[in-house]
Amino acid sequence: MPDVLMPRLSDTMTEGVLTSWLKHEGDTVHRGDVLAEIETDKAVMELESYDSGVLTRILAAEGTTVPIGQPIAVIGEEGAVPAAPSPVSAAAAAPSPATAASAAPARPQPPAPAGGAVRATPLVRRLARERGIDLTTLAGTGPNGRIVRADLEELAAGQGPPRRPEQPPAAVATDEEVPLTAIRRITAERLTQSAAAPHFHLTMAVDAGPLLELRAELNRQVFTGGDRCSVTDLLVRAAAVTLAGHREVNASWAGDRVLRHGQVNVGVAVALDDGLIVPVIRDADRKGVAEIAAEAHALTTRARAGRLTPDEFTGGTFTISNLGTFGVESFTAVINPPEAAILAVGSAREEAVVRDGQVVVRPVLRLTMTSDHRVLDGAVSAAFLRELVELLGQPLRLLA
Repeated sequence: MPDVLMPRLSDTMTEGVLTSWLKHEGDTVHRGDVLAEIETDKAVMELESYDSGVLTRILAAEGTTVPIGQPIAVIGEEGAVPAAPSPVSAAAAAPSPATAASAAPARPQPPAPAGGAVRATPLVRRLARERGIDLTTLAGTGPNGRIVRADLEELAAGQGPPRRPEQPPAAVATDEEVPLTAIRRITAERLTQSAAAPHFHLTMAVDAGPLLELRAELNRQVFTGGDRCSVTDLLVRAAAVTLAGHREVNASWAGDRVLRHGQVNVGVAVALDDGLIVPVIRDADRKGVAEIAAEAHALTTRARAGRLTPDEFTGGTFTISNLGTFGVESFTAVINPPEAAILAVGSAREEAVVRDGQVVVRPVLRLTMTSDHRVLDGAVSAAFLRELVELLGQPLRLLA
């Protein structure tokens, strides 16, 4: 009987969290059927069956973290009788003495997390938001009180999971222990890896007036439908065009050599509730502003829903991180390894500047480029950043 193994669903994945089983022991499955949902270090993804038969045994409960390559279920031949209840299913099915003695057994009350914390996967949190469900009112039936997708489905069917009992107000505020999600754990590991690179930072200011005027004009005359053109979309286009002429910046550190990439693949950092992910716009130097804007919007939407595919968040050659929407004037970003550089973008703020001997007020945008000194020297990064600032000062060239 073939084992169903925890797959490698991304290049950085070492383990996955089994968020929910969509098939159950005894179910007939066919090749290509979705068996379960797996939370990786990047997103929640579907696990498809490579075999046909009967799901005779589930080896990993919902909420369990499983290393890649480890069996999580067994599929038998068609007509096979399911094996004796597995430890996973048997533990859930075994009645307590009090329940066995009752003529109408009630569903057992699962333990609620200490301190009122909600344990739920990103998928469950997203579904709860979409359905207007307050997860703090539920006690989950998953391991350690984790709220699983089945709890939401039963709630929708009118047979919801047990309500979490009202807790009396605590006399003294207590610390809350927050378990790491897969995304948060891998983010921490990659940032630790990035810290090993010798960073240096260069900052330049640009008069953002022409850029903001172009964006407004595009949104009036070109982007008249749903999606709008953002400053980030224009920055992706500008960075891609500049990178095409600076192959030494469009590079990665490869341990014993430097890789200068032929493709210009620009990643855009997207903040999630439990971490950070960088969707990638491939061949950005060959795409116009409208195409970049549409692709960036679609990628961001799927990233926040946890539905990116591996090829949508891998293979980047340069990254942009824009915190201007939060009012941040300037900051330094951490390199996204193995890339050689990242661009940090602040907000456009009105400042007094000198023009032709006169003090005028202009919107000023500050760009800070962080570079890996193993790959790039200061003069090389400075030349790239200077050309990028010049291009942003004459943004009509982005439409060529």
